Amino acid sequence: MNKSFVTDVVSIFLIGLSFFVPESYQNPLLFTGLFALSGAITNQLAIHMLFERVPLLYGSGIIEKNFETFKASIRTMIMKQFFTKEQLNRFFENEDKKIDLTPLVEGADFSPAFDALSKTVMESKFGGAISMFGGEEALEGLREPFARKLSAAVSSIVSSDAFKAQLDHHIQSSA
Repeated sequence: MNKSFVTDVVSIFLIGLSFFVPESYQNPLLFTGLFALSGAITNQLAIHMLFERVPLLYGSGIIEKNFETFKASIRTMIMKQFFTKEQLNRFFENEDKKIDLTPLVEGADFSPAFDALSKTVMESKFGGAISMFGGEEALEGLREPFARKLSAAVSSIVSSDAFKAQLDHHIQSSA
């Protein structure tokens, strides 16, 4: 439902109601309804005049007539206010501080890496020696320590300044 329609209906209702209430309430209700209706009609006419040409009314259709100028002015204002070199530099400096891959690394599942390492070791010349001590089952006890150490190593890598610089360079060159 249109808000202006609701305003019009309520104001007309107040005007009508003023004829059926005791005399002490008639004037306040009547004037409230009349002022509300006149304000609503004035606002609707003003908004209509901004966008549509009304014959013999000076200033009507101003947005339609000067749309390209308004659009260019708004674009210029936005570019000068929000996209200055200083603003962009400050934004990217703050974004660099926000990129923290450590929680992502700490939550990662390193089981596929251990499985690949285990398979590689079993297929290497050490596989025969490990088979004498229980084979892949003997390596299974190393899964958790391997995951902890790999997680710590990868966290250290992604926290390093060199990695962050490389990541920043990659992000800026891909944009």
